[in-house]
Amino acid sequence: MAVKPKDSDTFVREVDEELRRDRVTSLFTRYGWYIIGGVVLILAAIGGWIWWQNRQAELAGQESEKLIQVIEQLDRNNAKGAAGMIDELAASDRDGYRIAALFTRANAQISTGAIPAAVETLKGIAADGDAPQPYRDAALIRQTQLEMDNLPPSQLEQRLRALAQPGNAWHGSAGEMLAVALIRQQKFQEAGRVFEAMAKDQSVPDTIRARAIQMASSLGIDAVQLDPSMTGQITTGAGAGGGGGAPAGPAPQNQPAPVPPAKAAPAPAKQ
Repeated sequence: MAVKPKDSDTFVREVDEELRRDRVTSLFTRYGWYIIGGVVLILAAIGGWIWWQNRQAELAGQESEKLIQVIEQLDRNNAKGAAGMIDELAASDRDGYRIAALFTRANAQISTGAIPAAVETLKGIAADGDAPQPYRDAALIRQTQLEMDNLPPSQLEQRLRALAQPGNAWHGSAGEMLAVALIRQQKFQEAGRVFEAMAKDQSVPDTIRARAIQMASSLGIDAVQLDPSMTGQITTGAGAGGGGGAPAGPAPQNQPAPVPPAKAAPAPAKQ
């Protein structure tokens, strides 16, 4: 008796299913331990990654607490007590804590009168290729403020020219020091243009812009044309008189540094 097509289709499907089961069984028999081993390795890798992440968070928390302790020690004028912890943080593989420790070290050195040591610390930050550029620029600005009276004006000009540009975060601080360096070289017209650019830069803090207008006016530039809205802030003071005399020194820009200082360092006198 002939087999009906429907029964033939069912038979074929059953054979196919049986063949697939045999292949799976054969595959598992041959490679089962490798499969199990691979799964174990994947789970171990995931577990290791989670552990590493937690460990990094734990270490970061420890370094954060240590940095707070350093700040507290420096607030108590206990630079020696903070020195060991600063050294540990300065060796961290986390750039944020490492650079914060180096800035803190520089501030501590400044507070104890170790200016040459502070300059070397800041110079190291400025030359650190692994440090973010804003930190490097901040270190260079602070280093230059400390070295202002001891460097040739031409060297100051070369160092600060790139930072004393409109739109740069350090235009105000770098611009004041650059203008002083130019005045010391008798480059009064060029210094006036530097002050003029600072006065027109809306990103420069108002206090620095007001000083820039004063100095630009003393160097023959019409102050009212620079920023009429700020003429009320212009007051007669040192460096505002005629004759193009050089100001006593730069004042730091009134904007937050990338890394909060652990202890306020003595700043140059404002004009």
